[in-house]
Amino acid sequence: MSGQEQKSNGNTTKEDATQQEVMPSSSVAKADEALKNLSVQEIQKGVTTLPNGAKDMSAHKFWSTQPVPRTDDTSEVKEGPIEPEDPSRVPKEPYPLIDGFEWVTMDLTDQKEIDDVYHLLYNNYVEDPEAMFRFNYSPSFLNWALKSPGWKKEWHIGIRATQSRKLLAFISAVPMRLRIKTETVKCAEVNFLCVHKKLRAKRMAPVLIREVTRRVNLVSTWQAIYTAGVYLPTPVSTCRYYHRSLNWQKLVDVGFSRCPPNSTPSRQLLKFKLPSAPLLSGVRPMKRGDVAVVMPLLKKYLDTMQMAQEFDEEEFNHWMLDEGTPEAEKVIFPYVVETNGRITDFFSFYRIESTVIGNAKHDTLRCAYLFYYATSAVSDKGDDKAVLKKRLNELMHDALILAKKAGFDVFNALTLLDNPLFLKEQLFGPGDGRLNYYLYNYRTSTLPGGIDAEHNIDVGKTRGVGIVML
Repeated sequence: MSGQEQKSNGNTTKEDATQQEVMPSSSVAKADEALKNLSVQEIQKGVTTLPNGAKDMSAHKFWSTQPVPRTDDTSEVKEGPIEPEDPSRVPKEPYPLIDGFEWVTMDLTDQKEIDDVYHLLYNNYVEDPEAMFRFNYSPSFLNWALKSPGWKKEWHIGIRATQSRKLLAFISAVPMRLRIKTETVKCAEVNFLCVHKKLRAKRMAPVLIREVTRRVNLVSTWQAIYTAGVYLPTPVSTCRYYHRSLNWQKLVDVGFSRCPPNSTPSRQLLKFKLPSAPLLSGVRPMKRGDVAVVMPLLKKYLDTMQMAQEFDEEEFNHWMLDEGTPEAEKVIFPYVVETNGRITDFFSFYRIESTVIGNAKHDTLRCAYLFYYATSAVSDKGDDKAVLKKRLNELMHDALILAKKAGFDVFNALTLLDNPLFLKEQLFGPGDGRLNYYLYNYRTSTLPGGIDAEHNIDVGKTRGVGIVML
């Protein structure tokens, strides 16, 4: 799942190839030799992406041993699991580590343990190639991302130095229910694979992947979903990041944006200027009492997608509400539109900050990421794309206004859901990187990702990907 262009550090010109992958316990014997020959860079970056994304399976030494769709398979797609469940093949004990290191299960109810994960990720996880920006996942974000309903302590896995007790590597997974077309599968979402920079020659990443897979398999979970900014065998879909300036001058100051040669700073400031308050009447923060209306509204909308996460009420409350959190630690920003006592629309975005490295004027970049939304506009008036486009543009324009008002510098979104209907209209610019979605031990036909073969927006290729991954 996700360090992606993965989130691209919010940068329109930089692409991060870090990724998280998952490997089931099946095919372990066959994979052992391949794993021994893989470096952490290969695990994290995959293989070099060719212009057309094609690569012979022989070049994918690791992935050719795994139950993933093959790039050279031209047969008709048979939907469903690739390998059958086989609990007897799941090792009962952790995989061995080299001397000086030991497995730990991170207790994320302990603030010190959260701090250890935070510092490891901050110093070693995602940084753009020019070392200008570095993700700064706050402890409140980690609590939100890693402790969703049903989370399992055993799926938060670390490696510590035996003597110093310093945390040197980490990988995580959280459980979810994923609907793939008409089938719903119990799934692990794998994230935050991270190895200390100085230890990447120790080949810890393959062992981390095997260990998280072992623990996931032990509770009879056999499928996984993950993302990568590089091409691996074989994406179920590909989306592209788009970015909308909220504080254009700051983005230029930190090297995130630049003034086009045919424009001037004053023109750019005017171009991206937003009103000081939402334009729709009835826009307000969502509260717990709204869930009974918003949750079925979102479900009805996500049912139009070919692949989407399914939420029960506890999961919805966790992911969509942020009640009682101090403003400085707030992660999720949910809003509804209420007209004459009736909630008609919902939209949300979440916060990730990046540290700006070596800049004299600014040390932090506040990035908003579009999360989930839903509207009754279509259900009220039929499946009319023109009606939907108009309403989504109204909603997203107010989302930009609210994000600007909350102090965000840039607003990021992918070409999933129905986002292509408003990205250009709301002055989002395309990022250089793409985000590939992968299913592990599950095969399905390719899903549209909102872009064409040249990776430009295509409004005719929406509603494939309906899951927003962090």
